[in-house]
Amino acid sequence: MKNKIFVSALLLSFFLMATANAIPPIEEGKTLFLTRCAACHNVNKNMTGPALSGIDARRSIDWIINFVHSSQTMVKGGDKDALAIFEKFNKVPMPDHPDLTDENIKSIVAYIKAESKPLTVDKAQLAKPGKKQTAYRPLTINNYVFFIGYLVVVAGLIAALYFAVQLKTFERNKKNGTLSA
Repeated sequence: MKNKIFVSALLLSFFLMATANAIPPIEEGKTLFLTRCAACHNVNKNMTGPALSGIDARRSIDWIINFVHSSQTMVKGGDKDALAIFEKFNKVPMPDHPDLTDENIKSIVAYIKAESKPLTVDKAQLAKPGKKQTAYRPLTINNYVFFIGYLVVVAGLIAALYFAVQLKTFERNKKNGTLSA
């Protein structure tokens, strides 16, 4: 009986250790991206380095792994894509990351793929400014209904204040006994 409990506990501990170390690739990729890549790269916009959205469609995973491990080796080796990136981003070299495993880099690519926004053209950017309609109507002299309404409200407030002052004066005079006929 004691052996069954011991074996069960041992199997349970191995299972818990195996599941505790198994971080989902996207979560591992997010952590690695934020600690290693986010200083120079963004998923959806260019920074010091290029935007990484769609990198898996533009380059093979082997190319990405080699570039991350040593970008300058690829530049010096004459790789045309590596040279183009190096030239486009002001010849700022990407630091080498030889300590990242192939699986680490694949998890970073999985995170980038999950975070990538679809590339769509915003139609509002292409619209001509003269063609857009405002959501409000600016005031003009032709808005006579508004101006008449405004004047009626102001006149009503003035009349109400005048009436309140006259009423207060009447009450004060009545209290003091100085009512004039």
